Amino acid sequence: MGRIEEPKFELIDQSGDFEIRRYGSTIVAETTVDGSFYDAPSEGFRRLAGYIFGKNKSKGKIAMTAPVAMAESPSEKIAMTAPVSQTQAANTGTSNQWIITFTMPSSYTMETLPTPEDSRVRLKHAPGYKAAVRKFSGFNSDETVKKNTEQLLEFIKERRLEPAGSPMYARYNPPWTPWFLRRHELIIPVFD
Repeated sequence: MGRIEEPKFELIDQSGDFEIRRYGSTIVAETTVDGSFYDAPSEGFRRLAGYIFGKNKSKGKIAMTAPVAMAESPSEKIAMTAPVSQTQAANTGTSNQWIITFTMPSSYTMETLPTPEDSRVRLKHAPGYKAAVRKFSGFNSDETVKKNTEQLLEFIKERRLEPAGSPMYARYNPPWTPWFLRRHELIIPVFD
C-alpha cells in the first residue's frame, strides 16, 4: 500500500510543535454539514468518501461505438489523501455548521476530476496561503482543541503575525488508530 498524499508546503519557521508554513494551491472536495464539532466530521466524511470511492461521473473519454445506446457515465475511484479538515462555516448565523474538506490528489485538475453525484459535494480551487500550525496528538476533546487554539493564537501574536481566517482542524488518522498515535493539527491562515 502506497503512502497517502498530503498537501505540500514550504516550512518557513519552526519552534517545537509550532510552525509557519506556505501552502501551494490545491483542489478540494468539500461539503457543509450541520452538527456538533464531533458529529459533523462523520457525516462529512461519508459524503466525501462516497465521492472518492465512486459516487461520481468520470470525465474520461469513451470511444463512440454503434449502435448508439443510452449509457451512464462510468464512475472513477480517487486515491484517499490526508488530512480530513474541518472549519466552522462563516456567515451562517449558527455555530453548528462545518465545512469538511478532502484535498484532491495533485495528479488531478478541475477539468479531469469526476463530477460528484451528490449535490452536497463541491469541488473548488483553493489558492495557496501562509499559515501558523500547531501539531499535537492524543484525543481531541473540547478542552484540548480550545487549549491548542489559544496556544496557536499566542504563537501568532509572538511572531507578530495576524490571523487571516478561521482555525482549521485537521485529522490525519482513521478512527481505529490508538489515541496516543493520532496526529492532529490546528491551522490558522495568516496575512503575508
